[in-house]
Parts: sequence; C-alpha cells; structure tokens
Amino acid sequence: MDSLPLHFCQWLAASWVGTSIRESDNLFSVIETAHVLGIVVTAGLIAIVDLRLLGILLSGSPASDVIRPLVKLTWCGFTWMLASGFLLFWSEADRLYANPVFRAKLVLLVILGLNQLVFHRTAYRRIAEWDLNPTAPRTARLTAGLSLVGWLAVIALGRAIAYL
Repeated sequence: MDSLPLHFCQWLAASWVGTSIRESDNLFSVIETAHVLGIVVTAGLIAIVDLRLLGILLSGSPASDVIRPLVKLTWCGFTWMLASGFLLFWSEADRLYANPVFRAKLVLLVILGLNQLVFHRTAYRRIAEWDLNPTAPRTARLTAGLSLVGWLAVIALGRAIAYL
C-alpha cells in the first residue's frame, strides 16, 4: 500500500490543519455536526424529489413545481456536505485511505452523481410532457428508486466508517 495517494493522505493527516481538527476538543464535533446537517438537507431534498417522481408524495403537484425550487437548495446542501466531509477526511486521511467502507461510500456517491446525470439528460428534459402525471416516466422512476436506495446506503456507510 506504499503509493502516492497514501503518502498524500498521510501528509494531509499530519498537516497542521489535519492535526488541529483531530486534536481539538470541539472542532471535529462541530465539523461533523455540520456534515450531518449537510447530509440531512441534501438527502432530504433529494428524497422529496424522488418520492414525487415515484408518485408517492405531492403527486397532485406538477413535477416541475416540486423539482425546480429544490435543485438550488440541494446543490447548497451538497456543497456544504462536501466541504465539511473533506475537512473530516483531512483530519483522518491516513486512516480513511485504507477503510473499505469509506471507499465504498465514495464509489456510491459517484454512482449517485451519474444517476442524477442520467435523469437530467433524459427524463427531466421532457418534463413538460409528463409534468402533470402523478407518476413520472419509467426512466425517471428508475433513477428515483436508485437514488433513494443509494442515499440510504451512503448514510449507512457513513455511520459504519466510524466503527471500522
């Protein structure tokens, strides 16, 4: 496991920023709390959109009326989550580098990003055609279902990181 990424992770963890976060009485906890809030905002808003696409929640509202206002808020939550997550990683990069659960979480986040790309490049482009239907087209429902399961898995993996 002697590689450039490992050396970089060791350097990050040993840096004054990584050491300060890790050794502070409160800083790690504050950043972790911020990270959890970012996850709640991101996953919560995504869940609202996914449940609308599946016809389970807000099915009487046009899909565009539900989705469009939440997109910017979701990006804000995701940016918050990403920034706080990077700070947490920074403080323990050497330990997390070899953690298979952490790696699985990162891979799953990439897959979820690709899932959103598929949704926005396919079904979402034709939202005007199905906007008033209680359930979205099959592609949108499939991406919504994958998204819900994926975000639940990301949250579960995130909790499991601390125990491995």
